[in-house]
Amino acid sequence: MEGKPTASMEDYLESIIMLRQGKEAVRVSQMSKALGVKMPSVTGALKKLSDEGLVEHQRYGRVQLTPEGEKVARDVFRRHEALRRFLEEILSVDAETAADDACKMEHVISPLTQKRLAKFIDFVLSRPKVQPYWLKMFERYVNYGELPEGCPEKCFEE
Repeated sequence: MEGKPTASMEDYLESIIMLRQGKEAVRVSQMSKALGVKMPSVTGALKKLSDEGLVEHQRYGRVQLTPEGEKVARDVFRRHEALRRFLEEILSVDAETAADDACKMEHVISPLTQKRLAKFIDFVLSRPKVQPYWLKMFERYVNYGELPEGCPEKCFEE
């Protein structure tokens, strides 16, 4: 591949990995529906992705990721999931908004920030039955607009 894929190219690659669900390939019609674009747009994008060596696609056939396409798609998916989880599970953004925002943000986040964000989420949520006190206080602040008395100092004492 000659350069970094565009945000649009990344979206197409990510859709393939999300749609195939254990299968090797997906159909253009599936991608069209999932991305909310017309089939000729998908076909045009697949031509570009094929020229870049990221997908294999014959006219009217199924779409498969090449090893390089698989690598790029998995990277985009990891960025998306880290951002979605942060927005949804830490900031309590509703699921639909979190998914939409993650899709927009995934194209500009650096690999370092994405890795740190994923580790932060895992760390904060490592005790699934126990929400950290400071996260509970943040939720309260979001819902009621008032900092709990003594925060932030007392919020971090557990």
